[in-house]
Amino acid sequence: MQPVKQKLVDLIAILEAGIDFAEDDVSVLPSAEILQHIANVRAPLEELARSFAYGKIVHEGLTLAIVGRPNVGKSSLFNYLVERDRAIVTATPGTTRDLVTETVSIGGIPVKLIDTAGIRAALDEAEGIGIQKSMEALADADMVLVVRDASQPLTNEDQELLKQVAERSAVLVENKADLVRQEFPPHASNRDAPIRTSALTGQGIPELRAAILQHVTGNAGGTTESGFLTNARHQSLVRDSLNAFDAATQTVHNRVPHEMLLLDLYNALRPLDEITGATTNDDILNLIFSRFCIGK
Repeated sequence: MQPVKQKLVDLIAILEAGIDFAEDDVSVLPSAEILQHIANVRAPLEELARSFAYGKIVHEGLTLAIVGRPNVGKSSLFNYLVERDRAIVTATPGTTRDLVTETVSIGGIPVKLIDTAGIRAALDEAEGIGIQKSMEALADADMVLVVRDASQPLTNEDQELLKQVAERSAVLVENKADLVRQEFPPHASNRDAPIRTSALTGQGIPELRAAILQHVTGNAGGTTESGFLTNARHQSLVRDSLNAFDAATQTVHNRVPHEMLLLDLYNALRPLDEITGATTNDDILNLIFSRFCIGK
């Protein structure tokens, strides 16, 4: 943030010098150069504003529910991501009756994994309660892993789950790749290609972690030149500064005197000062005298 703000302070100092010390032959910046200076400050600020969603996740973490039919390997994948046998795994479908949770770090982001009961028509009351909890976890999670058995054709239960997460942040996983003997037609989906994994051999687990991280970060790419925002108030202040830059850009296009342009630039500076600390008149003057040959 500080380097970005310094670019704005530099521009203010140049304009102030052109107005207050014209008799010292301080040149006045042409409009094209002013617009370029504004663009150089705006670009990292806009990137910073976009980083808020990612920064909030880095700061607070997110929940990820692993859902699917019974016996597709949800608990085995959960254990692989946790890197220890946390969930009970058996060959009997419907072993998981309650939610099992564990927090892990994926790419430096705290992720609360939730292993859920297999979703199907319940065979008894206990399983029914577990499935209801699964549906609640699916609804509440920030992100979902939908797991299906890659060695079997897509079932009605698989299709129903895919419909439920159609508008959600979700990664599709085709597990039990080690059992695949024939390739089944891909399911109709506008999503990215499913991640093919094997919870037995570990195949595809690094790709699965990378896919989760990609869904979390989106286009944020982790960090920006000026870091990322984790505070809603700071995001609001950055937005205020960007709005003032909009006004400044319009002022330049309207060929308004630089005194009026400076008002817009100071309006852009104040919100940034609230984040990084105040910029004083002496700061501006010292910058002017250090940069220009004034009174010499």
